[in-house]
Amino acid sequence: MPADFEDRMERSDENVENLARWLASIIRKEKLRHLDAGGLARLMEESARHQGDSERLSSDIERLADLVREAHYWAGQGGNTLIGAADVQKAIDSRIRRGGRIRDHMQEELLRETFLIETSGSRVGQVNGLAVMQIGELAFGRPQRITASVKLGSGEVIDIEREVKLGGPLHSKGVLILSGFLGSHYVSDVPLSLTASLVFEQSYGGVDGDSASAAELCVLASALANVPIRQSMAITGSIDQHGRVQAIGGVNEKIEGFFDICAQRGLNGEQGVIIPAANVKHLMLRSDVVAAVEAGTFQVYPVEHVDDAITLLTGSKAGKKNSKGEFPKGSVNHKIRARLLEFADKRRAFGKPQQQQEESADAGKSS
Repeated sequence: MPADFEDRMERSDENVENLARWLASIIRKEKLRHLDAGGLARLMEESARHQGDSERLSSDIERLADLVREAHYWAGQGGNTLIGAADVQKAIDSRIRRGGRIRDHMQEELLRETFLIETSGSRVGQVNGLAVMQIGELAFGRPQRITASVKLGSGEVIDIEREVKLGGPLHSKGVLILSGFLGSHYVSDVPLSLTASLVFEQSYGGVDGDSASAAELCVLASALANVPIRQSMAITGSIDQHGRVQAIGGVNEKIEGFFDICAQRGLNGEQGVIIPAANVKHLMLRSDVVAAVEAGTFQVYPVEHVDDAITLLTGSKAGKKNSKGEFPKGSVNHKIRARLLEFADKRRAFGKPQQQQEESADAGKSS
């Protein structure tokens, strides 16, 4: 009968000790160098990162054993009697380098501006989303430019990825959720009277998952309010129908993917990534990213609601409703509601001549 084994365990002292004992048995059996305290600690960090959760360890013990074997080699190359943290890091870096050809090629094309990703300045209707790619054992993040356009219409938000059959069901679900939020949050008292289009620019493969829905809502808000978005920032997260930002997968890889392009262009303290607050417990970032955050040259912003994300991206207050359901004048949300009310008035005006013609025709028939 098949058995379903757990792929993770709690990051407790007991489980760390059990893993250390198991690794020690492998080391003795294969006559490898033993780990010092720093080497063991680095292995446990890598186990948590592999699991994608700072509070859990991966139960993929064979992967840890392979790292110990490769770290044993690097310790020998350095003339060390014990495997230290630096030797474990070399083993990790070597695995990434061997599997990173496609990642490096994509990074190169971003720097050559074959793929257009801006990390400075501001633009209306354009935001940096984040995606994760998996090539073999290597997962890596990459920025994804998302744009939006709006015009008078019948309340439809067009997902171009879905229309051309490149968008999966989860991505389509995210777009439908943000459409519902748009109407209920801003113009629940009048018909939603816009036609908007959303697209992942320079995307030539399938798109799925709802982790870009927060970015799509923010870029749509920018286009409606005619307020520019800071291109020095990227955002990931899904949203619910109340605008709350929900957890997503691959948060570490997504942050690092944007960090890498910013670092190669030069960190200036303005660049950063907006993530769901629920993903903070999953952060197991590379040491260079942690160092940049500590130095204040790169930022990671956890948010709970899309209004917080809009404020960070635009540099202007999103604005919260008062007891009368009104947004503060001059706020981004006030501008969005004003634009949607303008669309509703124009749509109503367009409908009046047609209604008058129909009434005249009916009157002529009855006479």
